[in-house]
Amino acid sequence: MDLQPTRKQLTHDRIVDTAARAIRATGFHGVGVADIMKQCGLTHGGFYAHFASREALLAEALERAGAESRERMREAVHSGMAKGSSPLRAFVENYLADRHLEAPEGGCPVAALASEMPRQAPELRAAAVDRVKALLAGVASVLPPGSAKESPAIIASQLVGALQLARTVGDNAQGRALLAASRESLLAQFEAPAS
Repeated sequence: MDLQPTRKQLTHDRIVDTAARAIRATGFHGVGVADIMKQCGLTHGGFYAHFASREALLAEALERAGAESRERMREAVHSGMAKGSSPLRAFVENYLADRHLEAPEGGCPVAALASEMPRQAPELRAAAVDRVKALLAGVASVLPPGSAKESPAIIASQLVGALQLARTVGDNAQGRALLAASRESLLAQFEAPAS
C-alpha cells in the first residue's frame, strides 16, 4: 500500500529542507525560525505545529543535511569507481572538490558546522555527534583492507580541516590550491598502491 504524505508532512519536510540548507550556509546562529518559515511561505506561528523548539528543528535539519550529504557521497563514490577510481580517491576528490568552496549549503554539515557544534544545546550536540560518527563510518567504508584502525579519524579530520581552511581563504586560486594539496597528500598517505 503506497501512502501519500499528508499536507502537514509535506510542509514539515519543506521546513526541514530549508533549514538543512540554511544551517550549512549560515551556521546554527544564522538560522532563525521566522526566516525559515518566511522562506517556506509560512507564518511564524505555524512553526510550533511542527516542532517543539528551534533546537528540535535544527537537530532534524542537521540529520537531513547529513542524509543528503551521505547520499551524494555514495553516488560520487559509485560514479568514481565506475570510472576506475578507488573508493577512497572518489571520496576524497568529491569531499575536497572545488565546488564546495562556493556552495557550502550543499556540502558536508560537519565541515560547515564543526566549530559551532560543541556550543549547542544537548539535543543539537547529540545530532552533531551522530553526524561526526557517520562521517567516520563513511571514511572507514572506503579505506583499503588492512588500513590502520585510526585512519578514519585522521582522514576525516584532514578532510574537514582542509575544507574549512579553503573556505576561509575563499573561492579563489589560493583556496583551490589548498584543496588540491590536501587531496594529493591524503591520497599519497592512504590510498593503496595499484596492483
